[in-house]
Amino acid sequence: MYDFQYQRPASVADAVKAIASDGDAKLVAGGMTLIPTLKQRLAKPTSLIDLGKIAELRGIKRDGNAIVIGAMTKHVEVANSAEVKGAIPALADLASMIGDPAVRNRGTIGGSISNNDPAADYPSALVALGATVITNKRKIAADDFFKGMFETALGGDEIVTAVSFPIPEKAAYMKFRNPASRYAIVGTFVAKTGGNVRVGVTGAAPSVFRWKDAEAALGKSWAADALKNLTVKADGLNTDIHASSEYRAHLVGVMARRAVTKAG
Repeated sequence: MYDFQYQRPASVADAVKAIASDGDAKLVAGGMTLIPTLKQRLAKPTSLIDLGKIAELRGIKRDGNAIVIGAMTKHVEVANSAEVKGAIPALADLASMIGDPAVRNRGTIGGSISNNDPAADYPSALVALGATVITNKRKIAADDFFKGMFETALGGDEIVTAVSFPIPEKAAYMKFRNPASRYAIVGTFVAKTGGNVRVGVTGAAPSVFRWKDAEAALGKSWAADALKNLTVKADGLNTDIHASSEYRAHLVGVMARRAVTKAG
């Protein structure tokens, strides 16, 4: 690692001041991506601003017809939450699949979506559930939040404080896991609320996306068979040592059909 200053603010306001005063500073949530990057000397921040001491960024609550999760809430807390299991069991299920126990006990929902790794699980849930990202400045619809590989709509002095998830009628998440890291080679989250159906896909492309052909088909018939003749174009999908773009395109459909069946 390179030398850096370490700060641990006690409030969101203090964290905003710290990040605004230093353009080369980095925020630390769980550190699951940042710490390995620092170890490999791939980043050289002047300062690390640790959000771990800010109590207002943690917690899970029900607010009307939504579940609100604080940005510094760990994956394991979402997976084990009775509130989440009772209202959106698919979200608790997704959190239980993230990485391995070490990642689930350190990683946070705010850190995950702010990093926007192409293989991250949470973005698919945000998009499929029509979630809202709450920051220190504004509220951002999930459809507008994820911009591209490791890119979001966040400004330089903007910090995610919470995520609000509308409670669906039915939802489920299925993913084809990398056997080593357990991250999503392809993950598909399906959600139905009344006549509204949304399908979020992660792992397949540089950033999460909605599969709108599947949404239209499932809106007419909520059944796995409604998707059997649909295909996703391989153009623009990820290709790496784990899977080709063509295989990922195939997996999107497979995981979607399994998710619909799982949702019931």
